[in-house]
Amino acid sequence: MEVVVVEQTNMRVYLNLLQGYEAEFSKITGKLPNHMGLFDLDTELVDNVFGLLCYLEGKPIGFAAIKQVASKQFEVCEFYIVPSLREQGLGSKFASWIWQHYGGAWQIKQIAGASKATQFWRNAITSFNANYSETKINDEYWGEVTQQSFNTEAQNSQVNLL
Repeated sequence: MEVVVVEQTNMRVYLNLLQGYEAEFSKITGKLPNHMGLFDLDTELVDNVFGLLCYLEGKPIGFAAIKQVASKQFEVCEFYIVPSLREQGLGSKFASWIWQHYGGAWQIKQIAGASKATQFWRNAITSFNANYSETKINDEYWGEVTQQSFNTEAQNSQVNLL
């Protein structure tokens, strides 16, 4: 598995994978494609939001959009592994890579109806050996969401974006 930061040179790969993610969640969100047949993005990679692409044997298999809220404070905004590779531990491995490289306080939210995503995050955080708290909160964009909060320590610190 290889993880790389999204830059202009690989932005198209990120955006292509994002369409599959948005289409999959449209059952829950009710979103429809625009007049070009593409889904509008909920999270853009601007300002304090950066993207990561996950590759397996040279092929892109997933992505993450991470918001750096403050120094050593992060939120997973979007996270995706292609459906054909799920339940093989790759999502947990990708999430662990992120937490090892960007240590600090983390929050992850799942919208109502995304029970598989909620179970994935519970398992991934537990596998990482992090203690977490979970609450239901009212997100101003998504409404009621399940939120996990936990802390990690970077094993290979990256430079903060802020």
